[in-house]
Amino acid sequence: MALEGKIVRLREEREADLQFLIDLRNDMDTQGWSQRLPPDYTLDMYEKRHRERDFTMERKDGRFTIVDKESGELIGTIGYAELEPRLSATVGIAITKKYWGSGAAMDAIETLLQFLYQGLGLQVVRLWTHSGNERAVGSAEKIGFKVALRQREGIFYDGRLYDNLVMDMTREEYFERHPDLEDGLPSMEIDR
Repeated sequence: MALEGKIVRLREEREADLQFLIDLRNDMDTQGWSQRLPPDYTLDMYEKRHRERDFTMERKDGRFTIVDKESGELIGTIGYAELEPRLSATVGIAITKKYWGSGAAMDAIETLLQFLYQGLGLQVVRLWTHSGNERAVGSAEKIGFKVALRQREGIFYDGRLYDNLVMDMTREEYFERHPDLEDGLPSMEIDR
């Protein structure tokens, strides 16, 4: 099942996507903040990851390839992980430089968020980035994410130290930003 945005489609990863995903993952501009560098992902690694994904009704993650609806071109990858059913998940996205500033990333994130809040009933969604990634921080804030945790000087990238940031958005904040969508779940009692 694909998730339909306004300009992108989020569909399951396919074997034919693997080389594209490797190239995206090994690109220092799209993955430079990651602490899992050096960028040495191989086709064997991705094939193994693709083959060994087990089907279960209790999955803790979802991975999608982002496709331009008009051209059919592969744009990037987006997904969620660390799913705690009805509670939380962490999202991540990487798109090719060609599509930076095009609105594709924003549409992909909005599409995934609608699925996570309406389809899975989550209470909070998180993402990780760093203070030097102004494009990611600005986009996340524009969508409604707020800095929830700052690990000072936690990322070394391109010869500089940056703060590692965890940004999040609550269910209540999401639906406040989307009054056109109905929150069909009863609110949970939150002890703060």
